[in-house]
Amino acid sequence: MSARVHQLAKELGITSKELIEKLHALKIDVKGHMSSLDDSVVALVKKEKTPKKESSKKVLPAKVKAEPKKKPEKKEKSAVKPKKAHKEKKEEKPEIKEEPVPEEEKQIMPEVPELKILKINIPIAVKDLAVSLNLMTNDVIKRFLSKNIIITINQSLDEAAAALIAEDLGYKIERLPNEEEILLMESEKDDPAKLKPRAPIVTFMGHVDHGKTSLLDMIRKTKVVDKEAGGITQHIGAYEVILPKGKVTFLDTPGHAAFTAMRARGANVTDVVVLVVAADDGIMPQTIEAIDHARAAGVPIIVAVNKIDKQNISLDKVKKQLAERDLAPEDWGGKTITVGVSAKTGQGIDDLLEMLILEAEMLELKANPDKHASGVVVEAELSKGRGPVATVLVSNGTLEVGDMVIVGLNYGKIKAMLDDKGRRVDKAGPSKPVEVMGLSGVPLAGERFYVIDDDKKVKEMISVRRLEAEKKKLESKGQKISLEDLYDKIKQGEVKELKIVLKADVQGSLEAIKESLENLSTAEVKLCVIHGQVGNINESDIMLASASNAVMLGFHVDIIPGAKALSKQEGVDVRVYNIIYEAVGDVKAAMEGMLEPIVEETFLGRAEVKQVFKVSKVGVVAGCFISKGAIPRNAIARLIRDKESIFKGKITSLKRVKDDIKEAREGFECGISLSFNDIQKGDIIEAIEIRKVARRLK
Repeated sequence: MSARVHQLAKELGITSKELIEKLHALKIDVKGHMSSLDDSVVALVKKEKTPKKESSKKVLPAKVKAEPKKKPEKKEKSAVKPKKAHKEKKEEKPEIKEEPVPEEEKQIMPEVPELKILKINIPIAVKDLAVSLNLMTNDVIKRFLSKNIIITINQSLDEAAAALIAEDLGYKIERLPNEEEILLMESEKDDPAKLKPRAPIVTFMGHVDHGKTSLLDMIRKTKVVDKEAGGITQHIGAYEVILPKGKVTFLDTPGHAAFTAMRARGANVTDVVVLVVAADDGIMPQTIEAIDHARAAGVPIIVAVNKIDKQNISLDKVKKQLAERDLAPEDWGGKTITVGVSAKTGQGIDDLLEMLILEAEMLELKANPDKHASGVVVEAELSKGRGPVATVLVSNGTLEVGDMVIVGLNYGKIKAMLDDKGRRVDKAGPSKPVEVMGLSGVPLAGERFYVIDDDKKVKEMISVRRLEAEKKKLESKGQKISLEDLYDKIKQGEVKELKIVLKADVQGSLEAIKESLENLSTAEVKLCVIHGQVGNINESDIMLASASNAVMLGFHVDIIPGAKALSKQEGVDVRVYNIIYEAVGDVKAAMEGMLEPIVEETFLGRAEVKQVFKVSKVGVVAGCFISKGAIPRNAIARLIRDKESIFKGKITSLKRVKDDIKEAREGFECGISLSFNDIQKGDIIEAIEIRKVARRLK
């Protein structure tokens, strides 16, 4: 009988990964731990294990005894010695000639590291930089003045400004890490000997009504012991399932918005995504969305084909649709684990959980429980009776009651912790979800938390974070990429790939625009449509664009109100077009640095020239009657003759009799002077206002 890879691995007492490596060494092609093996392959692997041990015992001693006897004989009897000597003599000559070259290189090389490394805090005041460089403050200011930069003694300098002076004096600037960066470096350091396997963290995603919630509920009912004290609290964002072979932690936030909101803040918490696809519906729009979100996060995908208990379903049809999305099932020769399940009857739930454990084994998920805890906020709320309550997921270390925690702009000592069953706990290790109480405020989903012993250090870090948050609010320019600044970023080498989220009204247009955009890729920048779908632009699209630093493009679609507000909040560049070549042209123009703002002209007033006067020291003055609107003195004037514009420029003077006036209104007469003397009776002077507006095609 044939066996699967993971079954044979169990028999041999090794991991699936080790067996796959062994099979590859034997030149047997296997896709994953669910791949089937023939009887001959199973027999070969079992035989390979024993002969190797026997042969190794027999061969090794023979080699060890034989080698020391043969080696000295070769050295003593070898007639190659004179040849070697000749070669050495011949080689000595070029070696003598080549010696001066490395000596010169050695003399030149020290000149490069002659730049002494100067470690300073950034930003740094001018007077502090002077002390670090052993200079007088006035000398530093003079050096900046010589470069046409005016500074003051207490002015803060960034890294680039400090480097301008430091390099002239033979120093290379290195920024000292701040408290938070030191903390991050310390939290990332781990002793490999202390790393232990941890439970996989799983998120369910998929289309509406495909059974995500039903599957989670079924797992709760079948895998959580009812006799345990306390029920599962439904509002907690994560819970833990204990299996005979290990634990699995489920994030109870299957929505794309929650998934990408966390990723947008740099929190890739999920280890595995379970893509739920209904057997009777197949792949739907939100299923495609879920695939794109999971791929953008770089997370492995396991497909759960739900509703297999229904009649008249075609699993092959679903598998074909998956294969079209580069998710070919393992039984079709692909690498995607596909499990048939039923949230109604519980069929296939055990297989799904087993696959999750196997995937965790392949990922080799490990963490160090013997250190200060760090992790991510899953969700948070302000409870009337308990104050700020946050559901956190421990990524590393062990969180204990009484620990001082810093998270986002909030901090506090953990007063109490509840597990996913509502029971009080004192400790929470890696991959353990808990509710914590005692924070100073409600943190945001996706924010990382750290345990720090020093209370003073925590307060200092919070004050720095709050100052930085206020600065970011005051900054008018967002950090997200837009078409206007794309060319500059390409030139500076900041952008090598322009990611685009694309929405269109019909599938044909979507494919046409996608192909046209991706054909614009150049050696400097690659264009990649990370998500393309039919329908209006929604919040999920904006969050995906924000998390991936992508530009949002729409064709013949609308932006729903919530998405419009979210795009402003997240700083995502959203553009909607009605003509395909305009969309492609805008992106191309942005790549070439040619995207100019739209110049808008607003009509202000019209005057008819009744008489022309020549005034000394002033020039030509047109006596006019204002027939419509008003003519302001600081407006731009357009001189029209025979329905053609012959001049466009500023109004140099505007008078009524001999007095200067700010504005001439409709029904009144006035004198207008232009920086153009060829004005004739009967000409029309129109006043206009010119404004430059950022280009937005709808």
